[in-house]
Amino acid sequence: MSLVRFFREEEGVTAIEYGLIAALIAVAIIGALTTLGTALSDNFGEVSNALNIAIP
Repeated sequence: MSLVRFFREEEGVTAIEYGLIAALIAVAIIGALTTLGTALSDNFGEVSNALNIAIP
């Protein structure tokens, strides 16, 4: 009887779905921040190089 009730229970499924959505959002945020961090690092590198050339 408890096995049938377990498979009919939907609250656990909803919690798992919310967990998967949160994980997907976290992966997207990490990917975006990694890309942004690389771009910012490149920009600061260019500025640093320009300053090193301008100020001997």
